[in-house]
Amino acid sequence: MSLFDNMHMSLALEEAKKAALRGEVPVGAVIVHGPSDKILSTTSNRVMELKDPTAHAELLAIREACHVMESERLTDCDLYVTLEPCPMCAQAISFARIRRLYFAAEDKKGGGVENGAIVFNAKSCHHKPEVYGHIMTEPSARLLQDFFKDRR
Repeated sequence: MSLFDNMHMSLALEEAKKAALRGEVPVGAVIVHGPSDKILSTTSNRVMELKDPTAHAELLAIREACHVMESERLTDCDLYVTLEPCPMCAQAISFARIRRLYFAAEDKKGGGVENGAIVFNAKSCHHKPEVYGHIMTEPSARLLQDFFKDRR
């Protein structure tokens, strides 16, 4: 893992903290154009704010990055996200042809990459990114645990 990977995941974590302050599940995402290391999008969950169950950080980041790149494909791009993507987001990552996926905390209950549906191993999956999990896990997991503890 490079210094850039930590830097990009730290930026995703800052986005997750912003989501928590808005009362959203604290998940942040960053998409980077790999060859240039240019940040294309940074965002966090906005499900409640937008009243949209699909407004997960990953999907919002993909939409913005596609807009910036003027393409429906992000073949040279890497996604950094603070929580293992759910099956919906994992499928969108595949459709967008994301090059590499980096995630922090695993989601044993709702994940779609290493847990649950494991979308990238399905026969129907057309593209599987390189996956690097468990990067900066502790601060991301703590943020999620604190968020849900405060709500119980």
